[in-house]
Amino acid sequence: MFNFDEELFLRLVEKEGLAYRSQIEDIVDGICSKGYSNIFMIGAGGTIAMMYPYEYILKSSSKIDVHAEIAAEFLVMNNKHFSKDSVCIFTSVSGTTKETIEAIEYCKERGATTFALVAEPDTPITKLVDHCITTGSEKHSFDTFFMLLYMVVFRFMYNNNEFPQYEQFTKEVALLPQAILDAVKAFDKRAEAFAIEHKDTNYHMMVGSGNLWGNTYSYAMCVLEEMQWIPAKSIHAAEFFHGTLELVVEDTSVILLKGEDETRPLADRVERFAEKVTKRLTVIDTKDFAMEGISDEFRKHFAVSINWALLSRISVYLERERNHPLTLRRYYRKMEY
Repeated sequence: MFNFDEELFLRLVEKEGLAYRSQIEDIVDGICSKGYSNIFMIGAGGTIAMMYPYEYILKSSSKIDVHAEIAAEFLVMNNKHFSKDSVCIFTSVSGTTKETIEAIEYCKERGATTFALVAEPDTPITKLVDHCITTGSEKHSFDTFFMLLYMVVFRFMYNNNEFPQYEQFTKEVALLPQAILDAVKAFDKRAEAFAIEHKDTNYHMMVGSGNLWGNTYSYAMCVLEEMQWIPAKSIHAAEFFHGTLELVVEDTSVILLKGEDETRPLADRVERFAEKVTKRLTVIDTKDFAMEGISDEFRKHFAVSINWALLSRISVYLERERNHPLTLRRYYRKMEY
C-alpha cells in the first residue's frame, strides 16, 4: 500500500501497544481502589474528538458519570461536576499542546487525579500528570491511543461490576491491529479512487453519529480543514434533517460514516435521503469489513478504530493527489493568537 509500512504498523500498534495492558490495569485498579466520583475526558481538536467515542460508550453502557470537555472551555466554565475526586484523562501526540497542559495544571491544582496517553516521551505532559503511558512514536499514535482507551474505559466498567466480559474483551482487543490491517488493505483502492475523484472538490459534508461522531468531527476539522485546507462541515446524523439537508444538491459531496452501534438507523435515514439527491455520496460502513475473530457483541465498539484507519487511507491519497502535505500549516503553531 502507498505510504504504509505494514511491519511498522504491527510493531507499534500490536506488539508494543498491547504490551501496555498490565500497566493500564494497574493504573485503573489503583484509581478505583482509592475511589473517584466521575471521569473527565479532556482534550483539544483531535484529542477531544478522540474522547467522544468513549464518552458515548460509557453513557450507553455504564452508570459511571462521564464528561468529555474541550480543554479551553473546561478552564473557564467552572464545571460543577468537577472536584478533587474526579479522574481526568488526556491524550496528546506531541505532549506539548498548550490547552491540554493548562487543563492538567488546573486539575492538579484542585487535587484531581490525572492520567495521560502521550506519544512523545520526556515532554511537558508526561512530566505533569500523575499517571502516564508514553508510546514513544507519533507514527500510528491515534491507532494505539484508540486501542489503549478501550482498555482504560472497559477496565473502569469492569471494576464497577458492569462488564464481566472484560477478559474476553481484551482478548479481542488483541485481534484489533490485524483487523485494522485487513480493513485498510480491503479499502485501499476505494480510498485512492475517492482522492482522485475529489482532489478538486471544494466542500464536503461529513455525517456520523454514536461512537463515530468523534471521528466525523475530527476528520472534517483536523484533516480536511486543517491538513488539507478544504472547507468541510461535521454534521450529526440525528441533526442532519434540521437544517443541513437543505444544502444538499446534485453535486454535493456527502461522506457518511456508518458504524454498528445503536445509532445506525440514524445513518440509514441520512443515506436514504442523500442517495436520492446527490450523485456524490460516499458511504464508509464498518459492516463491510470482516474483523476476523471479533464477536458481534464487541464489533460496535471496535468500529471506531476500523473507521479511523480507513479515513487515514483517504488522507494519504488526498495528500498525494492534491500535492498538499498533511503537515503543512498557515497558522497553527506558526503564530501567536
